[in-house]
Amino acid sequence: MAIRITGTGVYTPEFSISNHELVDSLTAYVEQYNQTHAAEIEAGTMTAKRTSSPEFIEKASGIKSRYVVNKTGVLDPQRMCPIIPERPNEQISIQAEMGVAAAREALKNANLEPDDLDAVILACSNMQRAYPAVAIEIQAALGMTKGYAFDMNVACSAATFGLQQAVDAIKAGSAKRVLMVNAEITSGHLNWTERDSHFIFGDVCTAVIIEATDDKAGFEILGTQLLTQFSNNIRNNFGFLNRGDESGVGQPDKLFVQNGQKVYREVSPLVSKTITEHLAKLGFGVEDVRRYWLHQANENMNKLILKMMLGAEPERERAPIILDQYANTSSAGSIIAFHQHSQDLSDGDLGVICSFGAGYSIGSVIVRKVG
Repeated sequence: MAIRITGTGVYTPEFSISNHELVDSLTAYVEQYNQTHAAEIEAGTMTAKRTSSPEFIEKASGIKSRYVVNKTGVLDPQRMCPIIPERPNEQISIQAEMGVAAAREALKNANLEPDDLDAVILACSNMQRAYPAVAIEIQAALGMTKGYAFDMNVACSAATFGLQQAVDAIKAGSAKRVLMVNAEITSGHLNWTERDSHFIFGDVCTAVIIEATDDKAGFEILGTQLLTQFSNNIRNNFGFLNRGDESGVGQPDKLFVQNGQKVYREVSPLVSKTITEHLAKLGFGVEDVRRYWLHQANENMNKLILKMMLGAEPERERAPIILDQYANTSSAGSIIAFHQHSQDLSDGDLGVICSFGAGYSIGSVIVRKVG
């Protein structure tokens, strides 16, 4: 029996922040910071903060705006992080709430009910708590009365790794239908005061239904391939052990940090090689693919990867970009692109869902339109 993607869903927060708004906020913060620490900066014991421009952000990344669960706190120069009040344990968590919203759309598109599912996988970069698993909370909030659920984290590659876990579960017989959710509240782990990274991320949630079926239309999963290679070039050191070392509390490395140039140079050829070899393993070439849904981190990086594979930069329709509106949404980016730019494909058309990020981690999922 074939394994197919039969439904997808996207939950988009109501608040959007433009590059102009973000730069205005950063400028106010930088002026205040540099003035407060003028003596230390002059003495060389502290480094002055730098401001930015909308033009720099768009040229560096292709990003024009991003969605967030809270706008007020992010743009407040006195705060520079979202305002997300902690909810009582008896109330659904914000991450589960986002997951349920995206899941209900995916279920509707797959013509399924919650109890048709056998498993829920929450695959994303940052869980809002250690336990109980947010996936189990989503399972309960949907009204599922059977099955199992678990959380998993492979940073920006979590969605493609989650898709393989779903496929493996179906092949092993432990599930017939799996819901895979990517609830990304990236605004909580981003340092909004740093010029080189404050513009990168946005909040969103995506959901995918994967099921064993020979009857329903959708996208048949022909193969999955995963690769990991350890690197410190993308890192977030926040964790429950931080409280054991008071000297490290509040340090910048407890938020997202990266060496962007190294990531660009090292990951791009790895992604190109992984996709090309994966296609060849299944008897396909890079030119056989009608649509590439790549991780939405940086438009320039995606162009480089595709040029390495195809020998020339393809038309935008072949590799759609959504990060201009959403920014980098970590694991959810390639799924948003797939959700928004897959329905125009014809029966038999090939596509590749690919994500890459911290780890390093790379996931390639080759699919074929059916029906």
